[in-house]
Amino acid sequence: MTLKQLENLVEIDQDITDDAYGTYYDKRTIEQLLNYGIIILDKPPGPTSHETVAWTKRILKLPKIGHSGTLDPQVSGVLPLGLGEATKALGVLLYGPKEYHALGRIHSLPSKEKLDETIDLFRGEIFQKPPQRSAVVRQTRTRTIYEFEVLEQKERLLLTRILCEAGTYIRKLYYDLGELLGPGATMIELRRTRVDQFRETDGLVTLHELANAFAIWEEEKDDSKLMKMIKPVECAFSELKSVVIRDSAVDAMCHGAQLAIPGILQISYNLKKGDIVAIYTQKGEAVALAESTMSEEEIRDATKGYAFETKRIIMAPNTYPKKWRRKSTPRKD
Repeated sequence: MTLKQLENLVEIDQDITDDAYGTYYDKRTIEQLLNYGIIILDKPPGPTSHETVAWTKRILKLPKIGHSGTLDPQVSGVLPLGLGEATKALGVLLYGPKEYHALGRIHSLPSKEKLDETIDLFRGEIFQKPPQRSAVVRQTRTRTIYEFEVLEQKERLLLTRILCEAGTYIRKLYYDLGELLGPGATMIELRRTRVDQFRETDGLVTLHELANAFAIWEEEKDDSKLMKMIKPVECAFSELKSVVIRDSAVDAMCHGAQLAIPGILQISYNLKKGDIVAIYTQKGEAVALAESTMSEEEIRDATKGYAFETKRIIMAPNTYPKKWRRKSTPRKD
């Protein structure tokens, strides 16, 4: 949980946390980060996303790593990887905006005015049918292009930047651009520069850098380089609203219980019914993702009941002590 998120929380109740259990999210050891961390990898062109994940597993000697947002083999750039339990957090990133830098060739040389006018037609909501080589059903659907600009032009070569809704096919976008311009257009090279809040400019990690840092840690017991490459899983939730709960409510949630009103300590300001939230311990550790079934005002006024519907448990059970009891079964005489 970031300081910015903490500033926007409304206090419902107060409690203290037991330092004997859990770990402050920004104080995790390298061993803990390897099970609750995210790496923002710079995927090279050539391998598939699945092959890249397989190589990362071998480098880090981990059984479970997942990726968010598949990139085609020849596409490079931002590929978030979840390590261990952090794989459960990757679904949040699938729905955020994506940014690409694309190099393409238009098959004619239109005037600047015509090119600008045509590109402007692709800003906003567009209809798009996935290409023949795609992993989804080829049905026309709508996608939103938030930003589309030409960064550089050299005769018929265009370098463009596109900020778009997840699931947009940039190669198809270039094809459609060419259809409107006349003779056609072809995408030559593509690089993803942003996935949700993770940007290329924040510093990406290459496979070679990762292998080198892991070897230094394993052979020399120096984890300084590796620590800089792995972000806490909580970084994936920085765009979500937040809920902080008591220590006594943590393990119950990890075992599938819904979060009851008495377990809530703080919530984000202006929380609305239907909002997706990240639920945290008092140490800032992510416990779960949930959907709010009450507004901020309703939660503040309530004394019992359930305010959130759990969607995904992030924390492993038994991280915090069990302070709940199962309902006893009536005894039959």
